[in-house]
Amino acid sequence: MNNQLLKTKTPLTLLVRCRGYKHPGGIRYPGGITYYPRNPNHKDPEYTPSKLFRVEQIKSSKHHPWWEKKVLSELKLERINQVAIVKNIPEMNAKLWSIKHLIKVTPITFPYGEPTEEDIKHTILKENGQCVVTKTLQPEQTKIEALEKFENDPKKMDSTTIKRDSRLKWNNAFTGGF
Repeated sequence: MNNQLLKTKTPLTLLVRCRGYKHPGGIRYPGGITYYPRNPNHKDPEYTPSKLFRVEQIKSSKHHPWWEKKVLSELKLERINQVAIVKNIPEMNAKLWSIKHLIKVTPITFPYGEPTEEDIKHTILKENGQCVVTKTLQPEQTKIEALEKFENDPKKMDSTTIKRDSRLKWNNAFTGGF
C-alpha cells in the first residue's frame, strides 16, 4: 500500500489543505491582493494617483440589473460612447467597480499643467486621458510696431497703383513695362 494514505493527518495539516497554501512573505496591497515579487528587494515606483477619471460607456446596459442602470444614469451615461468626468474618490470608485464590465476608465493627466479659470475654454480632453491646454497666443509688440510702420509708409503702393502697373506689364509684355 501507499505510505501517503496510511499517514495520520494532524489538524494543522488539514487546516492548511482546506484553506490553501499561503507562501510566506509577499507585499500586501489594499483590496486583499498579495504580490510576490521575483526580486526580494523589489520596491514599487513612486506614483501619484490621478485626480480625475474619464469614464466611457462601451457596452449597452440592456439585459443588466436595475442597480447597474441606476449607476449609469447617475453618471449621465445613457448611450454607448458617451463620456463622463468623475473624481477619484473611494465612493465613486466603488460605483465604477460595480459597472466595470460596461465602462472604460482612463485616468486624466495634465502634461502641460492643470488649467486655470481663464484656460477652461481652451482645454481639449483626448481619448487617451490627456487634458491639453491650448494657451491663447499674443502677438509680439515689435511685430505690431513693424506692421503699423509698414501701413503708414508713404512710399507703399496702394491697390490701384499695383493694378495699373500689373495691367501695363500684361498688355506690353515685350516692349514696355519691364
